[in-house]
Amino acid sequence: MTEGEAASAAASEQRPAAGEQPPAANEQGSRNLVMRVVAALVLAPVAIALAYLGGIAWSLLATVVAVGLYVEWLVVTGLGRELRVVVPGALALLLAGLCLMAGRIDAALDMLLVGVVAVALTSGVRRSWAIAGLLYAAAAEIASVLLRNDPAKGFAALMFVLLIVWVTDIGGYFAGRSIGGPKLWVRVSPKKTWAGAIGGFVASLVVAAGFAAFEIGTTGPLLVLGAVLSVVSQLGDLFESAVKRRFGVKDSSHIIPGHGGLLDRLDGFVAAVIVAAIFGFLRGGADGVGRGLMVW
Repeated sequence: MTEGEAASAAASEQRPAAGEQPPAANEQGSRNLVMRVVAALVLAPVAIALAYLGGIAWSLLATVVAVGLYVEWLVVTGLGRELRVVVPGALALLLAGLCLMAGRIDAALDMLLVGVVAVALTSGVRRSWAIAGLLYAAAAEIASVLLRNDPAKGFAALMFVLLIVWVTDIGGYFAGRSIGGPKLWVRVSPKKTWAGAIGGFVASLVVAAGFAAFEIGTTGPLLVLGAVLSVVSQLGDLFESAVKRRFGVKDSSHIIPGHGGLLDRLDGFVAAVIVAAIFGFLRGGADGVGRGLMVW
């Protein structure tokens, strides 16, 4: 064997086979998975505890998260350093949260309307993106609080949405990594696969069936709700990915190890909780959003 042939053979031995990930990529993926698991083990119990407490505790969390979502949205869209845009929107979300804690939904909406006007007047050429970010965060804030505020079914409804979103994400992650296959929408999210989407969808049906088994709702409607919210959650994920790709951003921030930012972690929840709150509101009114979602 010549020296050139030996070098070529050595290179081919080091090169991963088709479809295999290089060792460095596998190691990075393992570290990322560990960080994701650790972050989830820390954050999930906190979220569940505050959801159980409800009232001011949950409303305060929803308000702080909404402000974080708005600020990260501005960072993604290139407006994060514009204090004249950041401050009025964040202040509007904070005041709206205080109004929601006091049970004044009308006043909360008034605060947000003032915030939208202020942001529109200060955000310049990217006005539409700034307003969209404020409305996105505000919708998540109001929906989360209204869903939990139902004294009869608020906690059950909120846990239903949270668990559907979580298992959709987890099921999609593991199904996508283990099965692979055709990509879901390469231009928007290159890593997502149809196998992952279907895996997350199936996992959501298992959770819905579990709620029905414990008689927290009726089987048929819960399965339909679980399916709808799983799809909506995945669409919310794709929407956030599309916004980031539009501005050439990978992660909205690095506040959550292994997950990126609040936008990265909560994109599916935001979409799902908004749709869930709309369903509940249409059937149960502002005081019965949880019952409207869970009781059929």
